[in-house]
Amino acid sequence: MKAPEHLTISGPEDILGYIPHSLGYWPSQSLVAMTMQGKRLGATLRVDLPEDGGRRGREAFARTVAEYLLADKEADGTLLVFFDDGGFGDSLNDHSLDGDGREGAAALSFRPLLADLECALGLAGMPVRDAWRVGDEYWRNIYCADSSCCPQPGRPIAEIRDSRLNAEMVYLGSSVGAPPGTPSPGAADTPAADDAVVMAAEREWTLALAGKGTLRAQFDAVLDAWAAALEIVSPEAVPGGGVSGPVVPGGSALPARSLSGTPDGLEPELAGFLRASLSVPAWRDAVLVMAAAGRAAAAAGAEAFGIFSAGEGLPVSCPPLPETQVTPSCPEQGQAPNNPEHAPISSCGPDALPGYGEVLLGLSPPVPDWDTLNRLEGLMVGLSCGAGEAQAAALTAAGWIEWCRGRGSFAHASLTRAMEASPGYRLAELLSEVVRRGTICGWAGRSEAAWQRFGSDAA
Repeated sequence: MKAPEHLTISGPEDILGYIPHSLGYWPSQSLVAMTMQGKRLGATLRVDLPEDGGRRGREAFARTVAEYLLADKEADGTLLVFFDDGGFGDSLNDHSLDGDGREGAAALSFRPLLADLECALGLAGMPVRDAWRVGDEYWRNIYCADSSCCPQPGRPIAEIRDSRLNAEMVYLGSSVGAPPGTPSPGAADTPAADDAVVMAAEREWTLALAGKGTLRAQFDAVLDAWAAALEIVSPEAVPGGGVSGPVVPGGSALPARSLSGTPDGLEPELAGFLRASLSVPAWRDAVLVMAAAGRAAAAAGAEAFGIFSAGEGLPVSCPPLPETQVTPSCPEQGQAPNNPEHAPISSCGPDALPGYGEVLLGLSPPVPDWDTLNRLEGLMVGLSCGAGEAQAAALTAAGWIEWCRGRGSFAHASLTRAMEASPGYRLAELLSEVVRRGTICGWAGRSEAAWQRFGSDAA
């Protein structure tokens, strides 16, 4: 979702109120750095506050922050916000004044970290323009020593929650959700009977699909089923919150969700078929590529890998599919993505199609089909019930989409759950390592391609 109007920031309360909407949750024990492009907000970065308070640890932390923010090529300044729920007496983050209006010992112990950040960001061409500290109950400007505008112990958090921009975001349909690892309300009330029906269907389809992983006709039938299911998903059903920029991991388990959250119209038979198809890695990868770059790219990539063989005598297996509005743009190769505004290819020639590796790393197409990726995440979260390889595949796919968005915290949480569901699940392990290293998806690193729920039009 993009904001249809220009969002105007008139004070620090608006900046601080924008952050939870940008991230999708209210951060804790975190540094949030926001780049500035002139007077306009750019990318948002969230990192855990460093545990190592030594000089080398602080300097390494500051360099890492600067390196991430360099992904915003147009940035010429930075805003820093320290979210700390430890209270304003915390020795690391407090900026307090003693009775004579002078900085206390807590503020002095905080200064080395801020100074290292100022140095690293200044050398990177993004000098710190302002900085704030946000606690459980109060917030204050770190640089302000004027008690008339920065009274002790700070200004109430209610000023942030009641800010004009926060109200405008809510009006635009934004809501601030729970951090990664927080159980979702009602998750324990999921009807087990519904999941049991889907699990039974999955077992039947797993048997029916056995040995058909190399059939081109079966490959097409699988993509037909996923395309039909994606048409059912409403964009409004997709988990909210967004950030146009890198977010470094810092979360645990994703809220448990099940098929009770799937869209109306997705029959258990189709849901079971989709789960069964996820157990075939070639089909799983093709679904991801199709969602981001179109069906033609998914088919051409599978051909390039040489996964198809004749396989005569084996029937194609597929459940009844609901009617959809998908229209092909390259009939000889397959269907185009659902959103024509993000068509990833300029022709039907094979030379114009991106490879699987390029798509999975966010290097191509120039702009992915975010509408379809959003729908796919909602579908994958809904299919992540039960256990085993199908659950791991669905959670891994959801984690990959979050990484593509630049939401490393949510990606880390989803991938962690995937590895718990199926220890040793290879794709989850590979992506988890990518996220752990702080590697930024190619799309998230470019403003013109990055997922922007509200756009970057905030000034």
